[in-house]
Amino acid sequence: MNGRPGQRNSITDVPGLLVGHYHELDPDATLGSGAATGCTVVRAPDGATAAVDVRGGGPGTRETDLLDPANTVRQVNSILLSGGSAYGLAAADGVMRWLEENGDGIPMDPADPSRVVPIVPGAVIFDLPVGDWGIRPTAEFGYLASDAAAVEFERGTVGAGVGARAGSIKGGVGTASVVLDTGVTVAALIVANPVGSVFDPRTGLPWGTGTDGPEYFGLRPADPEALARANALAVKGTVLNTTIGVVATDAPLDPAGCRRMAATAHDGIARAIRPAHSPLDGDTLFALATGTARPATFPLPPAFPPDLLVLDEVCTAAAVCVERAIVDAILAARSIAGIPAYSDLFAAAGE
Repeated sequence: MNGRPGQRNSITDVPGLLVGHYHELDPDATLGSGAATGCTVVRAPDGATAAVDVRGGGPGTRETDLLDPANTVRQVNSILLSGGSAYGLAAADGVMRWLEENGDGIPMDPADPSRVVPIVPGAVIFDLPVGDWGIRPTAEFGYLASDAAAVEFERGTVGAGVGARAGSIKGGVGTASVVLDTGVTVAALIVANPVGSVFDPRTGLPWGTGTDGPEYFGLRPADPEALARANALAVKGTVLNTTIGVVATDAPLDPAGCRRMAATAHDGIARAIRPAHSPLDGDTLFALATGTARPATFPLPPAFPPDLLVLDEVCTAAAVCVERAIVDAILAARSIAGIPAYSDLFAAAGE
């Protein structure tokens, strides 16, 4: 793959996409008490072609059937990523309300442009034991996250990543982007909450540094004392987990191309989390294509369509962006509810 990180190394490097968070976090939250949950919304104000690929054995999703390339609706208006397990899907109602108030959705009445039906697929993570089980995202969370959507946004212990745990350490929200030599931008935003491990117990380095090398992230192997502390941590106590996210590009992909991008992007989860796609995870990736780029193409044999190489490069980059975004989530996370962050355990790793 030939490319470089985008201007912000963020999913909003794809023109036309915005990200908003809303969460409630009690500074004194513990496992079982205090608010510690939230949601994240990826908005596409001009609409985006979309697809989804679900690999985990325990998904919590909304409107994923709608995204089958064989079905009628071709574009979405927002994607919801939420904590709260199945309860958290209620946040999508607030996203729809915000979009309706702003006239963003499928027009249903030529005589009345306010009559729209917003399309808001979504997925959730299981974070209920982190903080108070009874406090989970509501429609108001989704509304406020939509209202906050912008080009610049926080990473780590924010939004849907507030209650996320990644194996034995704190998970969170991460993002990354690549601008390919063809001029196409590919990016990912991930909420990392897996049952699997996110770092190598032999070195303390995140698994996802393998493709780029730890120097890309400014890391070096941990010292023996830090490794011993990290490896002594208890395994994750919950049995329901999930890594969810969005991969996006400005390439002009159709729904089938988006579906292929979402499928290939799961390779990034498998590189950065071990094991991935388990029966105890609900790993789900949405794919968005805004279609604003006009990529350069290269000659292919006559049997192949001219845009096949572009799709191949986009798929390869999507997996890399997911891998980097998971590492970004782990490095940006901060400890809450007694769950140690990577930065606490391996403080010297980036020095």
